[in-house]
Amino acid sequence: MTRRRLAVLSLVPILLATGCAGVGSKSFGGGDSSGKSGSTWSGTPSGKLNIMGFGGEDEVAQARISAFQKAYPDVSVTHNKGDFDAQQFLTALASGNPPDLVYIDRNLIGTYAAKGALQPLSDCVSGQQVDTGQYRPAAMRSVTYKDKPYGIPEFYIVSVDLVDAKTVKAAGLTVDDIQTKDWAALKATSAKLYEGSGIKIKRIGYDPKLPDSFPLWAAINGAEIVKADGSPNLNDPKAVEALDFALGLVKDQGGWGNFKAFRDSYDIFGEKNPLTVGSIAAFPMENWYVNVLRDSRKAGLQLGAAPILGRDGKPVSTLGGQAWAIPKGAKNPKAACAWAKTMTTTDTWMKAAEARMATVKKDGSFFTGLFTANKQADDQIREKYLTKAPDAGFEQAIQAFYATLDSAKALNPSPAGAEIDAAWKSGVARALGGQSAKAALDQAQKEAQAAYSKVSGG
Repeated sequence: MTRRRLAVLSLVPILLATGCAGVGSKSFGGGDSSGKSGSTWSGTPSGKLNIMGFGGEDEVAQARISAFQKAYPDVSVTHNKGDFDAQQFLTALASGNPPDLVYIDRNLIGTYAAKGALQPLSDCVSGQQVDTGQYRPAAMRSVTYKDKPYGIPEFYIVSVDLVDAKTVKAAGLTVDDIQTKDWAALKATSAKLYEGSGIKIKRIGYDPKLPDSFPLWAAINGAEIVKADGSPNLNDPKAVEALDFALGLVKDQGGWGNFKAFRDSYDIFGEKNPLTVGSIAAFPMENWYVNVLRDSRKAGLQLGAAPILGRDGKPVSTLGGQAWAIPKGAKNPKAACAWAKTMTTTDTWMKAAEARMATVKKDGSFFTGLFTANKQADDQIREKYLTKAPDAGFEQAIQAFYATLDSAKALNPSPAGAEIDAAWKSGVARALGGQSAKAALDQAQKEAQAAYSKVSGG
């Protein structure tokens, strides 16, 4: 995944909810493909394929693009090399000229599916013989709406606590002291690692990573902020308690204004990233970041990692990633379906892993894993290419991420998924600004429930 894509992922739900009122303001009619000719989906595709939201710039993407082009030489592929743009997509739909395929965050699938902006892929799956059994159940659930798949899942993004082991050791602590099960102990650990005076912060002890990690903290405390039926549950007492605790960690470390200003100064992708220069001792972070950190070893990084545990002691991680989805009115759905299948099949992922290994060899580095929604591919890649890292801390981090895959859970799909995302983010922002956690989440729940009731008729 490209750095720019990773940086803007959290903005997509907000764009959807705010841009031209999002799809919540307009229905695009039924997206069901039932009754269409089998030739719409089956057979060998040809013609033009227009894709929105896919950059395809790194070697992992390029290897898979080559696999598709080799398999389907009669398809001419165009992709805009930019990230998904909600307003651009909605405009294209409204004008009757949608792309054939979109590459979007899986959290958006339910919202678009509910308004008929996407086609269900049941006929795609049967027509192109897509083996949905190869994908992890949690990823498939996140692209399923009303018992029908509306997307083909791709990457699989999970989190663990990454640690500056050098700073932790200097404070007389160990990596094991970075844990989320015992909140009183975590609060004490964070205070011991924090360094600052007044408004001047020199080091954050433990960053709860608000606002983005609110769903994670709710999960740590045993709450689901979206119920199984897709309705919002933002002010669940356990979610309120979780937000209140995470807010307390921020308050204890200079308060939100100072905390945010210090955190915004991070060079997250550079040699002076916060774990390397001692600006932060620990924070929850996604699996892609370990690959970014490899070159920081020569700058003195001593990495550590710890699993994120719920207060019940069981592993916890939120789950993210993208999906391939076919809009209503796509002109070449057969090619779109073949692309989605090819880009995520086990054989193609193995080609991608081979390309990544070539890059690793060229750089004189080491493989940190390739985490996909295809369990078969992950298992084969791990067995064939993953060797013990030449650094104990990186080995610990890589193994921690792999150990998290089976326990990670995505937010339940919802026809108001984008609006719910926007509501809780606004609520957490208000709480960071001084409103109580309960008042902020009560208001967020009202906003999210209103959106959900509108689209669900409930």
